[in-house]
Amino acid sequence: MSKDINAAFAGISGVHVTPYDQRGEIDEKLLRTIVDRIAAAGIHNIVTGGNTGEFYAQDLDEVTRVYELAVEANAGRSCVTAGIGRSAREAIKLAAAAKKAGVDALMIHQPVDPFCSARLVVDYVRQIADSTDLPIIAYARSPLLLPEHFARMAEIPNVIGVKYAVPDPIRLAESIRATKGQAFQWICGLAESWALPFYACGARGFTSGLVNVNPELSLRFYRALEEGDQNKARALVDAIADFEIMRTYEANGANVTVVKEALVQMGFPVGPVRAPGVVALNAAQREKLALLLNEWRQLSLE
Repeated sequence: MSKDINAAFAGISGVHVTPYDQRGEIDEKLLRTIVDRIAAAGIHNIVTGGNTGEFYAQDLDEVTRVYELAVEANAGRSCVTAGIGRSAREAIKLAAAAKKAGVDALMIHQPVDPFCSARLVVDYVRQIADSTDLPIIAYARSPLLLPEHFARMAEIPNVIGVKYAVPDPIRLAESIRATKGQAFQWICGLAESWALPFYACGARGFTSGLVNVNPELSLRFYRALEEGDQNKARALVDAIADFEIMRTYEANGANVTVVKEALVQMGFPVGPVRAPGVVALNAAQREKLALLLNEWRQLSLE
């Protein structure tokens, strides 16, 4: 391992969007620009092929190309983690492609199978982990995953932690307790909004889609967390809150749409979101977002 991936996961894991051109194809030049901007800001870990990158709306060749472009654009500045998933066989193929592209770590997406057993998620993670020597973070979104499941994951040698994306600090605290004494990292997978309570439970680091739009704001929040300045951290969460609330529209269907619309308003023509995500915001939502971006510009002057 050439980079300190543990330290990177304890920082900000920024998930980049995937821009599309007018034909709906990946805009490679603009993708490089998006990743370069995140790396130049000093974000610790760049996640490529994540949910904010529309992983599930792309075929495997597209996902593989996104890995290659992200590694190239990062040019060794930050750690790069590749999201992998779908069937175990596809995830194993993607893990090999990501390693060939030169990523530093893998993140296994939560299986989306409607008949998924929480108990068997551990076996799914183990099967993929056995196919690679890259360090792995498991992405946990299901409230059905219990502390004992995470204790079993922590026994898999190259699974170094969990991106926890269940809004349940009590369950998080129980799960952290279940892996106590093991070299196992817990990362807030619900962005800046939930990082404060998750830090109180023992998590470190958080994922962020905000870094596509305003990486400096995310870094300010991270520094407040690390310095234990809760008043400042809470004030920054308040400043970010409306942006994150907008991303929850239509049961999170607008999650990526809000990020992409903000980028468009900033002069980055990243194109629409692919269905089944919300393709575009309506006029009132775009106006609300424009007002918020203007408020952030004032905030940056303070």
